[in-house]
Amino acid sequence: MTSARVRLAVVGDVMLGRLVNKFLATRPPEWFWGTALPLLQGADAVLANLECALTDQLVPWTRTPKVFRFRAEPAAVAVLKAANVRFVSLANNHILDYEEKGLLDTVRHLDAAGILHAGAGRDLAAARTPALLKLGPVTLGILAMTDNEPAFAAGRERPGTCYHRIGEDRAVAADLRTRGAALRQAGADFVVLSAHWGPNMVTEPPPAFQAFARDLTDDGTVDLFWGHSAHVFQGVERRGRGLILYDTGDFLDDYQADPRLRNDWSFVFLVDLERTQLGRLGLVPVTLRLAQVNLAEGADAAAICTRMQAAAAHVGTRLTPTSEGLELVANAAPPDTD
Repeated sequence: MTSARVRLAVVGDVMLGRLVNKFLATRPPEWFWGTALPLLQGADAVLANLECALTDQLVPWTRTPKVFRFRAEPAAVAVLKAANVRFVSLANNHILDYEEKGLLDTVRHLDAAGILHAGAGRDLAAARTPALLKLGPVTLGILAMTDNEPAFAAGRERPGTCYHRIGEDRAVAADLRTRGAALRQAGADFVVLSAHWGPNMVTEPPPAFQAFARDLTDDGTVDLFWGHSAHVFQGVERRGRGLILYDTGDFLDDYQADPRLRNDWSFVFLVDLERTQLGRLGLVPVTLRLAQVNLAEGADAAAICTRMQAAAAHVGTRLTPTSEGLELVANAAPPDTD
């Protein structure tokens, strides 16, 4: 591998359904990304959690109770392409909102668009299959899992998600270690684990989640632990060679904003890959409005960064202000021995 730097732009939940979907007929794909678009296009790749199915299927999931079901027209794949989204996680609690057909349609449309994915598929083997993303001198191996919506779990001959119960079964971590090692043998220079985990609107990762993420980064199984699901961002932490983004929050949607928890505030997480290690983490604040995300400015930007500094301090991290937002440099202290 050469010494050239590769930059990832990692974001949280992208929900293209409901009111976002209605804008598809009247807005170009680039519009949805607002003033954040140049930043996303300037990265070598954008990684996102796709929080909806891309399908014409109109029959919703009814086998278990669900309050929200998200579906976007297949044309919405152009919105992902416009923002340089090269990978999406499908391991979440909405990918089967329009039944197995909705999931399989999503996979088909993503494949046709050349967007890699992991975390759900036509059966358990497919749901567990990682993605290998080649970015110049770097090959990224990406695993995806969720602890949400157990009814969506894939079976040996049933479409669904890669579902794991976190903190209750040591076999989960052992399985991920085996799969991470296999990815490195397959040529991955860095291993990413996407985890759609935990409850909504929670500002701090519970102790069991911290232990789970720390164990997998401390032992070198995962280089980048990428969490999402809470709809609000949580802290970040460097653990030796590894980096944990406990929750990357929302990024594009039509959700009502909570005036206290501010699920309309988030970040673009810029992760630099340098030679054989993760380099600088940059955090660029953004604000979400109906169907569009924009770079945060002025008082909003300052407030978003202040909240993230407090969230990071909760997990023992000090973030440094920059002209763009915040940063966590590569030469942080090694992990604690707890």
